[in-house]
Amino acid sequence: MIRVDGRTLRCADVVTAASTEGPLGIDVSIAALRGAESAWKLAEELSTRRIVYGRTTGVGANKEDPVGEGESPDHGLRLLRSHAGGSGDVMSPGQTRAMMLIRLNQLLAGRAGLSPVLIGALADAVRTGALPLVHRLGAIGTGDLAPLAETALALTGERPWLTGGVPPVPVQAGDALAFMSSNAATLAEATLAAMRLDTLTRASHVVAALTYIALDGNPEAYATPVHEARPHAGQVACAAEMRRLLGMEGTPKPGRRIQDPFGLRAFPQVQGPALDAIHYLRDVLAVEINASTENPMISTVHQDAYHHAHFHTAYVSTALDQVRATVHQVAELSVARLGDLVEPEFTGLRPFLAAGPSGSSGVMILEYVAHDALTELRQAALPATLGTAVVSRGIEDHASFSTQAARAATAAGAAYQQVLACELVAAVRALRMRKADLVSLPARDAYETSAAVLDPSVEDRPLTDDIARAGALLDTLARI
Repeated sequence: MIRVDGRTLRCADVVTAASTEGPLGIDVSIAALRGAESAWKLAEELSTRRIVYGRTTGVGANKEDPVGEGESPDHGLRLLRSHAGGSGDVMSPGQTRAMMLIRLNQLLAGRAGLSPVLIGALADAVRTGALPLVHRLGAIGTGDLAPLAETALALTGERPWLTGGVPPVPVQAGDALAFMSSNAATLAEATLAAMRLDTLTRASHVVAALTYIALDGNPEAYATPVHEARPHAGQVACAAEMRRLLGMEGTPKPGRRIQDPFGLRAFPQVQGPALDAIHYLRDVLAVEINASTENPMISTVHQDAYHHAHFHTAYVSTALDQVRATVHQVAELSVARLGDLVEPEFTGLRPFLAAGPSGSSGVMILEYVAHDALTELRQAALPATLGTAVVSRGIEDHASFSTQAARAATAAGAAYQQVLACELVAAVRALRMRKADLVSLPARDAYETSAAVLDPSVEDRPLTDDIARAGALLDTLARI
């Protein structure tokens, strides 16, 4: 049961909603509903005695154009119809479910001034698992206007549902902007991507630990005194996790080399920034999914409306850019470790972990696959925040592009999973061929779990299934 009260929604709840097909158990706060209704009544009253953007006026460059009293009943529908111009692919069911939950939660923060009838219809759709047909394209990080307009029109009965549906409800004059004034679709994708990258970085500790064992790594690089000397939080956490997985709390045996290649030796220093960046991104998203972003903001405490720029999501876009950049560096180390695993100087095994006749290729293809995926990740890591846009006749003269940054984060996660999967396939094969004794190390669970799933055959053969299985294993390894 997910609590929806405008204050306590968690990133993990968003992931749960995205992965739940059909009805979703939500506990909608009665107090929050009452607060939202009070804001609606105040917004209606304020619109009779002062100018309120989007309610008594047009939007964007039309902000000075008054909405006549006779036009008011149709004003909301006209706004929704004109903004429901989404295009491109249909948004995925998971992102759509997550978007609807986030938007419902934001509305229950009680500052939108949206009619209770429309809030109730959205809650019913979330609860029953109804999914509107929503397109991906139509936002630049200053409000997901097109996707949310399409969602609102589905609630009114004017647009189709992909799955299920709810009885149509009317739209009041002030409902259109109050519903659209949010980045819920972007926040949905950003949250799902952030949580995916969080899982992959946790799994990467385990994969790196298996490679460390296969390469007889030097434990000094993870030693407590080393990281106490430069105690960045993420770096310290990474080193501690490697010590736990490798059973280094006592006196670990010396490594094969006085210094390992950077893939092993610099892992905490490179992984640390990624851990810190993901932690910061999750903090930003935890604020955003519980935030009142509607412009104007209706304050029942101050009995007034405030015009502002909470629709601008620079916090989200810059945090996403940082995460993708740091994850790319960690992925580079994974590819470097894969290169070490196919090198006899480091493993004591044949080139490319081959078996059989001379000239066998073994896992040679893994490097090509990993570098292909790394190139995709590198492209996804390029900053989205360096561009801008001037729209609506120059009135809206800056954009965060958090929407594009979130899409890039999704792509980065998919590419990073492929990179780690290639390293895992090679590490498990190397440990099999060496018949390594993992004694009682926590990493032993990871090896046995992986070895039970990956094909034990070491002759030259297609590795497509191995890579796919290794990728699917990462969620399990993240919990070891």
